Amino acid sequence: MQRNARACGTVGILVSVCAGIILSAGPAVAQAEQPTVIGVELTGVVDPIVADHIVAAINRANDTGADAVLLTIDTPGGLGSSMDEIDQAILNSAVPVIGYVSPIGARAASAGAFILLSCPVAAMAPGTNVGASTPIGLSGGDLAKKVQNDAQASIRKLAQTYGRNEQVAESFVTDAASITAEEALDQGVIDLIAPTTEDLLAQLDGQTVTLGTGQTTTLHTANATIEEDPMGAFMGFLHSLLDPNLAFIFFWLGLGLIVLELIVPGHIFSGTIGTLLLIIALVSFGVLPVRIIGIALLVLSVIAFVVELQAPGLGIWGAIGVIALLLGGWFLYDRSAGVQVSPGVLLGVAIFAGLFFGLVVAKAIQLRHVPPVETRKIVGADGVALATGVGPNGGQVRVAAEQWQAVAPGGPIPGGAPIRVMALDGLMLTVEPASTEHVSAGQQAPTEEGGTTA
Repeated sequence: MQRNARACGTVGILVSVCAGIILSAGPAVAQAEQPTVIGVELTGVVDPIVADHIVAAINRANDTGADAVLLTIDTPGGLGSSMDEIDQAILNSAVPVIGYVSPIGARAASAGAFILLSCPVAAMAPGTNVGASTPIGLSGGDLAKKVQNDAQASIRKLAQTYGRNEQVAESFVTDAASITAEEALDQGVIDLIAPTTEDLLAQLDGQTVTLGTGQTTTLHTANATIEEDPMGAFMGFLHSLLDPNLAFIFFWLGLGLIVLELIVPGHIFSGTIGTLLLIIALVSFGVLPVRIIGIALLVLSVIAFVVELQAPGLGIWGAIGVIALLLGGWFLYDRSAGVQVSPGVLLGVAIFAGLFFGLVVAKAIQLRHVPPVETRKIVGADGVALATGVGPNGGQVRVAAEQWQAVAPGGPIPGGAPIRVMALDGLMLTVEPASTEHVSAGQQAPTEEGGTTA
C-alpha cells in the first residue's frame, strides 16, 4: 500500500511539473507565432543611399526569418543603377516584399514603377498613381532607342514574373503613361488597393504569392508586428539633399555666389559656399531627370543679371534675368517623370534673385570703388620728412604720429621739411613739399642727430 501510494505521489508530481511546463510555454509559443514584418520606406529620389538602405532591410528580413517586408513607396524616380539594385534584392529575396504606394497623394513614378512591379505583392492606397517610366537624359539616335528597348523589356519581364498586365506596364515606358490606383487594379497592374497598412496586412493574410525566384509562399500578416527600419540621421540628411527643389535652389544660388566672388574679390566664404552648393546640385542632377535647356536658361539668367549690373539702364537685362530664371526652373526637369520645381519655390527664388543682384551685389560693387578708411584718413594729411629726407627713390616720413615709407616724385625733400600726403599705395605714401603752416599743430621736425626742434 505504501509503495502504491508513493508511486501515485511520484506520478502526481510529474503530472504537475509537465502541466507547469506546458502552461509556462504557452505564452512563449503564442508570442513566437506572432507574425513579424520589417517596415522600410522609399521616399524621395531613388539614389544609392536609399538603395543601400532598402537592400540592407531586405537582407535583415531574410537573416532573421521575418514573415514579410513592407516597402512603402512615394518617389518621383531616380537613378537607374540604384533602381536595379533594389529590384534584384526584391526578386532574389526568400521573404516576400510587399510594395505599397502610400499615403494618399503618393506616387510610384519612373524608377518607382519598376520597383513596385518587382514586388511579389503590389498594392496602392486610394488617391495614388503609378507610371511615367520613360528613360530620360538620352542623347538621341540609336543609343536612345536601345535604352528604351531595354527598359521596355525589363518592365515587361517584371509583369510576366507575377502574371500582371504586360501591355499596360510597357506603356509606362513607351508612352510615359501614368494611371491611378483604381485604374491599375482594374487593368491588372497591381494586386489590391488598401487605405491603411492595417487593412493591407489583413487582406493579405493567408494568401499564397509567387516570389521572384519562382517559389510560392503563404503570407501570415494578420496582427503582425511591424518592425520599422528607419534610415540613420546622417544618411537621411544626405538623402534629403537630393530633393528636386533643393537641387534647383543650390544650383542657382551656387552660381550667384561664385559670380559675386568674381565681381567683388575678397569674399572668400561666398566663393567657397557657392562652389559647395554647386557641387551638391550637380550630384543631385546626376540622379534627377534634368533637361539641358533648363540648365542653360538658369546660366543665362545669371549672365543677364551681371550685364545689368555692369551696364545699368532701363532694367531690360534684369527683366531678361528674371524671365530666364522662371523658365529655367520650369523646364529644369522632365515633368513627365513626375519631377518638377515647386511653383512657390520657383517664385521665391526669382524674388530673391532680383533682390540679391539689385541690392546686395550692386551695393558690393559700389563699395569696391570706395577708398578704404585708412586711405581717406591719410591722403591729404600733413607730416614731416625724417632726418634722412625723402626723394624719388624713397625715404621716411612721419604722418599721424606714425612712421611711413614714402616717395617724392617731384624732387628731394630734406629732413625736417613739412610734407603733404598725395596718395597711398598699400603702405607706400606719395608726398610733396608743404608750407610750414600746413604742418599739424604740435608736429616737431627731427634734427640730423635724430632729435627734435620746437
